[in-house]
Amino acid sequence: MQVSTVIGCPFCGQSFELVIDTSVPDPVFTTDCEVCCRPFEVLAECEPGEILVLEVIGG
Repeated sequence: MQVSTVIGCPFCGQSFELVIDTSVPDPVFTTDCEVCCRPFEVLAECEPGEILVLEVIGG
């Protein structure tokens, strides 16, 4: 199940929507900021349909 959430870029500070697949208990992935295009890592702890913890790490 996918859940959308709003995150802030660790580089430029802009907020944008990100969709996370909560069927994976602890997803870790790299994505690019929609504004400044810099890549950063997203770590999450999930239960189906719910994001418990979300961490954004800049490089």
